[in-house]
Amino acid sequence: MIVRKRTNGVRVEKTVIGGDNPVVVQSMTNTDTADIIRTTNQVADLARAGSELVRLTVNNDEAARAVPEIRDRLLAMDCDVPLVGDFHFNGHKLLSNHPDCAEALAKFRINPGNVGKGKKRDDQFASMIEIAAKLDKPVRIGANWGSLDQELLARMLDDNASAESPLPLSQIYRDAVIRSALESAAAAENIGLGADRIIVSCKMSRVQDLIDVYQTLSESCNYALHLGLTEAGMGSKGIVASTAALAVLLQQGIGDTIRISLTPEPGGDRTREVIVAQEILQTMGLRSFTPMVTACPGCGRTTSTVFQQLAEDIQSYLRNAMPEWRRTRSGVEDMTVAVMGCVVNGPGESKHANVGISLPGTGERPVAPVYVDGEKTVTLKGDNIAAEFQDIVQRYVVDNYSEQH
Repeated sequence: MIVRKRTNGVRVEKTVIGGDNPVVVQSMTNTDTADIIRTTNQVADLARAGSELVRLTVNNDEAARAVPEIRDRLLAMDCDVPLVGDFHFNGHKLLSNHPDCAEALAKFRINPGNVGKGKKRDDQFASMIEIAAKLDKPVRIGANWGSLDQELLARMLDDNASAESPLPLSQIYRDAVIRSALESAAAAENIGLGADRIIVSCKMSRVQDLIDVYQTLSESCNYALHLGLTEAGMGSKGIVASTAALAVLLQQGIGDTIRISLTPEPGGDRTREVIVAQEILQTMGLRSFTPMVTACPGCGRTTSTVFQQLAEDIQSYLRNAMPEWRRTRSGVEDMTVAVMGCVVNGPGESKHANVGISLPGTGERPVAPVYVDGEKTVTLKGDNIAAEFQDIVQRYVVDNYSEQH
């Protein structure tokens, strides 16, 4: 499934979902989409951080009218990240009344629980799918346990209550989410949307529920699957919960796109969810996004904070440089850097990295050997170790990852 294709001279860029293609990182804005400037800037920030799809809320006429201008402003900034429209309740009207919005979006997201009720539900769902099929837009059919189709759930609860051996309520909810998504996907195919244009998601907010649902889902269909723990939470809780669920599924080969749904802290950086998604995939060895920094946790041998500050500075430098390197220096995302704090593991870890430094621990000689591809090249001393080491890293990139145009 190709959700974007742009030809620039002889270069063709694609974002492809499904099959044996790499897992795609997705994120979502939290700005008012009608605020064109703020939304454009946030989409650009997310794309620079490495988001390969960015979803926008399209909830009213003002938001729908804003989407084409947001897309045009992004293209003027040389940012052609695919935009996904998130539709609930009134998506059929917005897509019908704002054809420029439908055209500007690379993909639609529809929640079958929020499409409508009864006959209206079927008609309104069909209207959106027909538009997607006409424009050849992929659609994510995203069921969510917090916004289930209430008519479907009621029927399943009634059937369960009359069964000889009723299932636990939690199992009914899991089954209902799966059934809602798959029945809607089948309906979309019947309307005319190709199976290769359908992505399915079944969002849960508890780790074991999500694992169970996606294991069942992957055995029940061949659609591309979007992974994400919904309402994961804030800070370390949200990161740990998302990682615990997604790592299990990804290790089993389940999932084609992922999003880490972190609740941002007040004034927090929205790009954090992109970085966490990338780090899950990279630490699992599934994809590479940016050079990885290995650093020791510190102990009584490392009472100085020099190695901590150096590790943070190098990591920030590498991540800030990646948007440019991604375009110009192929393979740099696989580079490894080690910043170690004492003689115990420092030399060994440094030798395993492309570039590594073993800083002096408490009581050790104030020298810092540097290793490049396993060979000791220089020993740094004095007050400029941090600046000198960053220069070595910069030279390694220039010398080992040739510029591409």
